[in-house]
Amino acid sequence: MTVPNPIDVLVVGAGFGGLYALHKLRGQGLSVRVVEAGAGVGGTWYWNRYPGARCDVESLDYSFSFSDLQQKWDWTERYATQPEILRYLEYVANRLDLKRSITFDTRVTAATWDVEAARWRVVTDTGEAIETRYLILATGSLSAAKAPDIEGAGDFGGLALNTSSWPPEGANVSGLRVGVIGTGSSAIQAIPMLAKQAHEVVVFQRTAAFTIPARNAPLDPAHVQAFKRRYDEHRRITRETRPGVIFRSTGKAAAELDPAAQRAALEDQWTKGGADFPNTFTDMILNDTSNAIGAEFVREKIREIVKDPTTAEALTPRGFPIASKRLCLDTDYYQTFNRPNVRLVDLQKDPIERITPSGVRLRGAFVELDALVFATGFDAMTGSMLRIDVRGKGGVTLREKWAAGPLTYLGLMVADFPNLFIVAGPGSPSVLTNMVASIEQHVEWIAKCLETLRSRNRTVIEADPVAERDWVARVNKLAASTLFMKGNSWYLGANVPGKPRVFMPYVGGLGEYRKICESIAEDDYKGFVFA
Repeated sequence: MTVPNPIDVLVVGAGFGGLYALHKLRGQGLSVRVVEAGAGVGGTWYWNRYPGARCDVESLDYSFSFSDLQQKWDWTERYATQPEILRYLEYVANRLDLKRSITFDTRVTAATWDVEAARWRVVTDTGEAIETRYLILATGSLSAAKAPDIEGAGDFGGLALNTSSWPPEGANVSGLRVGVIGTGSSAIQAIPMLAKQAHEVVVFQRTAAFTIPARNAPLDPAHVQAFKRRYDEHRRITRETRPGVIFRSTGKAAAELDPAAQRAALEDQWTKGGADFPNTFTDMILNDTSNAIGAEFVREKIREIVKDPTTAEALTPRGFPIASKRLCLDTDYYQTFNRPNVRLVDLQKDPIERITPSGVRLRGAFVELDALVFATGFDAMTGSMLRIDVRGKGGVTLREKWAAGPLTYLGLMVADFPNLFIVAGPGSPSVLTNMVASIEQHVEWIAKCLETLRSRNRTVIEADPVAERDWVARVNKLAASTLFMKGNSWYLGANVPGKPRVFMPYVGGLGEYRKICESIAEDDYKGFVFA
């Protein structure tokens, strides 16, 4: 195995994080290379091509803020579709001449820290060996698809599809009997689209989800141009917010409003649509009573929309606070169950026993199918990194280090894994924010850190174990003060059998997190060790 000349930085992943890291660090004069498993740029937006795939952050916010990109690109819808986001990322890569530094169709399989050489030795699935001073994992929070944990999942003899790896050429389900297993965000977006094509759609639901109408619509070009004139000020404000976007809110706790005012505020949010709903009251994710008011409002809407009472009851989420699991946005999801060709199977009452070559066998019935769609989610936050055999000091693996849950300092670095950086990893705001805003903050912090190293004639940095321990405790304590801990969600790893139940994102928000990171850098990178 031949090793070419060592490089300064190897980035794993060519989504938003990998593309910006390549552009930013290459601009600092570093030799940078990106390795990407897909055949093109896009990360999660390359793979998730299922019908109806759409972002749940408004497109004018879900974009890069550096250079003149935000002025040159024109979004067409309030919530961009997967094809439009992918076109945008292709545009970014071409405009910034990034593809010449990206190796596609290649997976990093292993990375080992060489203490004596103070470098990472990386191996890919093509057999190539890469030697790099710094390793950046920009592998994405929702990019490691979770295989269906159902007996006989591989036995189905019809058209088998997965929302996380939909065929690039699409899939024709016209006239077919289609089953969909899962009712998370991907399924909620795909089901209405599939119902318009298929002869029949059978939705197999284990847990009902809270979902809010997106109210997506084409963007008015005049609105876009006016928005662009104030883009810089808008970005400045969003960087200081908790979610990385400007949310609508009453600015008051639920108890500060009488029932009529509460109802009016919730109706306004429902009518306008979008992800603002949990922010209607300032304490909705903090206070059980406030949360219950918002949750019951959505339950009432489900009963109003869905005509069949039994189906409406099954679609009604119970047993966890609204927004303690990721809140979904939809277009006509509940209305779809009024179609004559759509029916719901409540797996709480009639669970799946196994999948057979011709359909799904339930405890009390058999459902014959021509196509089966698995929308079974992701091994979120950590899965994409743990699928790489990463070995730090003393040969300890990242999987061993994280056996009881992910340990990071600021979500940026891991003790005993020198020169390894993570973009939007566990312990950072990441999935609780506008991911692009969080990615920009991470990449810019890493870039400044590497500049500092070079100015000090240093080559190695790692997290101090005590600082790491204290940060994890801080993340856990903050999460424990919210209702997030009451949701059996992928935030906690609860969707993956055997995965430690640890709340992974930092709930303090992007603005506060940015201040913390900046203050640590200004305090001579307190909690980090230079060598």
